[in-house]
This record gives sequence, C-alpha cells and structure tokens, in this order.
Amino acid sequence: MADSPAGTIPPDFGPSDGLGYPGGASDGARQDETTDTTGVGVLPEEQLQPVDALATRNALWAVIFAGGIGSRFWPLSTPERPKPLLKLVGEHPLVADTVRRLQPLVPADRVLVLTSEDIADAVRGALPQVPAKNVLVEPRPLGTAAALAWGAHEVARRAGPKAVFCALHADLAAMYEDEFRDTLRRAARLASADGRLVAIAARPTRPETGFGYIVPGRALDEDASGTTTDGARHVARFVEKPGPLLAEELIDGGALWNCGIYCWQAEVVLDALRAHTPELQDGLGYLDEGRIDRFAGMIQSISLERGLLERHPDVTCLPTEFGWDDVGTWACLRRVRELDDTGNGVVGEALLVDASSNVVHAETGRVVCYGVEGLLVVSLRGVTFVTTLERARELNPLLEQLPPQLKRNPVAEL
Repeated sequence: MADSPAGTIPPDFGPSDGLGYPGGASDGARQDETTDTTGVGVLPEEQLQPVDALATRNALWAVIFAGGIGSRFWPLSTPERPKPLLKLVGEHPLVADTVRRLQPLVPADRVLVLTSEDIADAVRGALPQVPAKNVLVEPRPLGTAAALAWGAHEVARRAGPKAVFCALHADLAAMYEDEFRDTLRRAARLASADGRLVAIAARPTRPETGFGYIVPGRALDEDASGTTTDGARHVARFVEKPGPLLAEELIDGGALWNCGIYCWQAEVVLDALRAHTPELQDGLGYLDEGRIDRFAGMIQSISLERGLLERHPDVTCLPTEFGWDDVGTWACLRRVRELDDTGNGVVGEALLVDASSNVVHAETGRVVCYGVEGLLVVSLRGVTFVTTLERARELNPLLEQLPPQLKRNPVAEL
C-alpha cells in the first residue's frame, strides 16, 4: 500500500495496518487483561476494527490530560497511586479506560498522553499499546492550557497543522460509548470543515455545583461546505462551578454541562492560544525548538477553560446524549458504577444487609454494612475511611486536619 499524506486515512485502513497492538487477536476476541508491577492494571489488548474516516478524510487524534493526584479520592489516591491509575469505575485504570473508549475511532498510536514526571513510568505501564514517545512528560505541572499547547504542537508536527484532535481528561465516564464516539465524529467534522473550536456539552440532570456550565447562544447555520451542524450553537458564555442557586437558574435558562471534551484543528487552537492566552506567550516559541524545559519555565499555569475558552469570542458547543459524568468525587461513583438491587456500588468483598445507596471500596478484608444508607466505606491495608456520601463531596476540611504522613500516604508504614 502506498504511503498516505500525513493526517489522512487510506481507503483500506483497518486492523492490518499495524498500530502497535502486540499479538492482536486474530479471531477478534478480547485478550486477557495483563498487569504490571504497580498493581494498577493495564489496558487489555484488543483487535482493532476498521476505522471510519471523517467526512474530510482527516484522521482524528486525541490528547489526554492525565496528571494530578486526585486528593478528593483520599485515602485511595496518593502520590504513589494517583487518580489516573485507579480502577474507580471498572476493571481498568481511568486512563486506560479512556484510551480504550476512543477505539477504534482513535487508535492508540494517535493518542498523546500528557502526564507528570513522577507517574510517567506507571502511565506507560498501564498503556502498553500507546507508543512510549506518545507519553509527553511535563517537567513540572503546566496547567491544561500549556499542556494543550504542547499536545497541539505535537499533533501538528506529526500529522500536519490542519490535523484535527480531541482534547479530554482521563477521568470521564461515558454510559453509551458508541454515542460517545459518534459525538466525537460530529465534533471533528465541525472543527475540520470550518476551523471551529468545539466544546462538547451534556444536558444537566441536577444542579451540580462542581461542574462547569455552558450557556448556549444562537444556533449555527449550515457552513459553507454544506456540513450539517447537528444542533451545534455558538457559546454565549462559560460559568465555572456556580453555587447551588445559580446552578438552578442556569439549568432553567437552558445551560448545559461542559464535559471538558473539545475538538479543533491543531493550527487553529495554537493560533487561538497565541492570541488569547498571554500566560503562555513567553514560552510558545520554545515549542518550535523542542525546548520543553524552557517552555515550562517561561509560562504561567492556567486552565484551558479560563485561559482560552472564556476569552475567545467564537466557541461552538455541541450537545450530546452519551451519558457523560465526571469521575471527580467518591459520591459520583454511585452514578458511574454498576449498582446492586438496592443501589449499592461495591468493589471488593462486602456484605450489605438492609443497606442501600452506599459506596464500598474494599481492597483488604471484608466489609459488612448493616442497616445503613448513603455511606462511603474505603478499606485499605492499614486504614479504613468511613463518611457519608454527602460529606465525601468535599474532603478539603478533612485533609487539612490529617497528619502529613497519613494525608500523603496512608499505608506507607505497613
């Protein structure tokens, strides 16, 4: 097969193209999950199905943000076991689940993972199908605006400036994964056809104060290429983590949840960062020179939402119905885990009698719950944590009072 231009999908693109999936299953069956020495699990090896091209014939890339400890999942999440490497929703670590969920639309060799230096080896171990060169290791915590700039620069360098990619966090949940991928296809078509910055949005089900909101404006007209807009709208404004009363007002006014999933062309988002994110201005030139340490030392940390999207005059939102949720706190696990008949979400060995709406995470021993409702129970080797799911939404008051060693690593002494 002749080589194809960078960023395009050849007509016969499929599983035979060799995408770094060692020993791919010839019969299409799922392979057994493997584990590494970190004990966090790895992405299972699966045969790829044929990848369908976007209407523009552009191959879709992905940039995944996988940094941060995740203190809101204490005591499970620690510097040694940060949030992206935890199996909070299913059988695989969050970052591995995110890579798996993108397939076959975005195969592993078109996935870039931004992570921190202290967990880079563990991230590589959890993602054996992702080439090592695709794990971009921050010399210091950069903030998502700078991480986005680095990821966009790498996509442009490897696939061309017009290559389209989605940017997303490693801690999302998607109830309907086929619809999730279809949403990415639609967003990528919008981004490719008219150079739009596309933010994917979900319809709220409750006045959640921990999420960002998008207030939609007027509907998009059909663009010049004839691409349909699939219900997309201009963004009137972004609102980050409103209080409960404002959240209710926003929902009543038709606001949507910001999923933190975006699609855009590499050159378009880089130009937008240059124009609207002064916190990065002194460092962007060093990306062209490949001087990442210099880039990191010259920029200021800021989120891509505050640093770019809230400042940009023309962002598009695309509503979706794939059952999005943010795996942000212990309390959310009742929404994203499989529940028993009385609404309990359990990982590990537990017996629940006359108990309902609890979350139990047991890595050692057995947990018995009797006659309780709405509790969180985390049982680890050396520490047991019990609170209500309501109080588990915000653990900062607890963390501020913990002894340093217990806060940092509850099981280090055992």
